[in-house]
Amino acid sequence: MTRKRPRGGTSAEIAAAARASGMVWAGIATLGAGFGVLVTSYGFPWWLAPLISAVVFAGSVEFLLVTMLASAAPVTAIATMALVVNARHAFYGLSFPLERVQGRIRRAYSVFALSDEAYAIAASGDPATMTGARILYTQVGLHAAWVMGSLVGGLAGLWSVVAGVRGVGFVLTTLFVVLALDAFTSRPDPTTAVLATVASVVALAVARGSMIMVAMALLVVTLVIRHRTAEARRAA
Repeated sequence: MTRKRPRGGTSAEIAAAARASGMVWAGIATLGAGFGVLVTSYGFPWWLAPLISAVVFAGSVEFLLVTMLASAAPVTAIATMALVVNARHAFYGLSFPLERVQGRIRRAYSVFALSDEAYAIAASGDPATMTGARILYTQVGLHAAWVMGSLVGGLAGLWSVVAGVRGVGFVLTTLFVVLALDAFTSRPDPTTAVLATVASVVALAVARGSMIMVAMALLVVTLVIRHRTAEARRAA
């Protein structure tokens, strides 16, 4: 006998994802609007903004991509840039709960739509409520918000008054600060917070150009050492 899927299950998961991530979706849409304005400010057609957002879906890479396209950078340089900037996703894979997402197509999309915000929400969420469906709908919401924001920004950028607006990109920084504070509030871990801060400061001092990669590598190493030390103490 096949088990019937409970009625309203999908809508309930979508509603739960919207309640937990709605403000993040709004922030992503705002940042996407800034990207759309940037695209038109370089003289590209407005429709290129939502197209890039839908196909690439890598916020910081998209900003750099448009700049490099405007300067006629070679394809090898663009590919190298994308690899270096998105290499941090390799660390996300260590703790992102991808195993909860069922189905090959859904899992493949979840891998494609893995962003900083999706990782922060999924990895810090309560395992008892953060189901595979909720993870997937959270990512779909982030993707849709980014594309819609880019579309609105691309159209708005056609007006010269909007094209001169500056500082929209800072929304991404404030969004990450809010996500970090929310994650710490839900699962307080002062030791990890201190280790992350120290790793960031060290990386900024020794490798400013690759700060994110170096900081994450240092944090992973320190967390592994911390875990092994704790296990040794328990064994003793």
